[in-house]
Amino acid sequence: MKIVLAYSGGLDTSVLVNWLKQHFGAEIITFAANIGQEEELDGLAEKAKKTGASAHYTVDLTDEFASEFINPMMRANAVYEGQYYLGTSIARPLIAKAQIAIARAEGADALAHGATGKGNDQVRFELTYAALAPDLKVISPWRMEVFRKAFPGRKEMIDYCQREGVPVEASAKKPYSMDRNLLHISYEAGILEDPWFDPTAPENRDMFKLTVDPTEAPNEPEYIELDFANGDCVALNGEKLAPAPLLKKLNKLAGKHGIGRVDLVENRFVGMKSRGVYETPGGTLLLHGRKQVETLTLDRDLEHLRDSLIPKYAELVYNGFWYAPEREALQAFFDKSQESVTGTVRLKLYKGNVITVGRKSPLSLYEEDVASMEGVQSAYNPDDASGFIRLQGLRLRARRQHQDLPKVDLTTKLTRE
Repeated sequence: MKIVLAYSGGLDTSVLVNWLKQHFGAEIITFAANIGQEEELDGLAEKAKKTGASAHYTVDLTDEFASEFINPMMRANAVYEGQYYLGTSIARPLIAKAQIAIARAEGADALAHGATGKGNDQVRFELTYAALAPDLKVISPWRMEVFRKAFPGRKEMIDYCQREGVPVEASAKKPYSMDRNLLHISYEAGILEDPWFDPTAPENRDMFKLTVDPTEAPNEPEYIELDFANGDCVALNGEKLAPAPLLKKLNKLAGKHGIGRVDLVENRFVGMKSRGVYETPGGTLLLHGRKQVETLTLDRDLEHLRDSLIPKYAELVYNGFWYAPEREALQAFFDKSQESVTGTVRLKLYKGNVITVGRKSPLSLYEEDVASMEGVQSAYNPDDASGFIRLQGLRLRARRQHQDLPKVDLTTKLTRE
C-alpha cells in the first residue's frame, strides 16, 4: 500500500508519518505545498524522511494560489460571518488538488491528512478528494479510535516528538496550532480555546508573526496607492506586480502598521463554535481598496445583488465546496460584476487602521454635477423627486387609510414656544 500524506512538518503530521507506516504497513510519501509559508518549509524533506517517509515532494504553488484561488475569492469580496477572510479555507482545495496529482504520479492507493476530527479542514480536504479523485481511499487518523487513544492530546504528541527527536514549534509553554500561507496566519487550540484569553497582552505578543501590535506601530501614517483592473489589484504605488509578489509586499506594509488582526469565535461547518486568531494584513488592504473602487464603478442594483450573494459564496469556500457547481456558477457572476472595477484608491495606514483618503476611476459612475448641492444644472431635476416620492409612498398611504397600520402612539409631551 502506498499513501500520500499532506505534510506540514507541524506537530500532527510529524507524528503521523511513522504511525501510518507502522499501522498500515504502507509506504508513506509526504507532500508539502509551498503556498507562502517561507522559512517554515526549510528542512521538511529531511525531517519527513527521518520520521519514516520514503520520498517527499515540496511543490511551489504560490503563484497559482495567488492568481487562481486568492484573486477569484477576492473578486467575490468573500468574508465569512463578517470577520474571517478565509485564509485557511481557500488554501485547502489547492493543496488537495496537488496531493491528488502526486498520488497519480506515484501510483498511490490512498490519500491521508492530519486534520482533526473536530475541524473544518477534514471536510475541505475530503470534499476536494471526492470532486477530483473519488476512486482513491481516504485515511483520516483523527477519526480512528486507535489513533486517538494513542494521542489523546497535544501533550502526548509533543512528548512523542521530543522522544523521537523531531523538532516542532509547539511546546508546553506555547500549546497552540498555527497555519500559515501567503494570505494569512491562523492560530487556534491550546491556550486560545479560552475565549477570554488575551493574546495581545505583552507576555503573549510573541505569538503574532505578520503584524506588530498597533500600539507599537509607527507614529507617522503611511500613504499608499493601489491600482485595480477588472477587480484585481495590479499595482502598488504605480509599480505593476504579479499577484503573489504584490501580496507579499502588502503583507509587510500592513503588518508594519499593525493592520489585519482578527480575534473571533466562528461557527464551524461540523457544528461547533471555535475561537480563532488571524493575521491577514495584505488581504485586509486588498478587500478595503477594492470596495472603495467599487463605490465609484459598480451600478447600485448590481452592487446590492452582489452583496446579497457574498455570504453564500463565503460559506461555500469556508465549508470546502470550491469544486462544487454552485460555487463555480457564483464565481461567474462575481467575475462579471468586476469587469468595471478599474481604478485607483489612496489609503492611509496608521496604527491598525486603514483609512481611505481618495479614489478615482476612468470608469467612474460618479457625476459631480449630478451629486452637487450647489444648484448646478444636470440630468437630475429636483422637481422629478416629487412624483418619485409620491409613488414610493402610495402603498404606505393606502395601508394607513384602509388598515389603520402601523399602530404608532403619536402622543408626546409638547412645549410650544
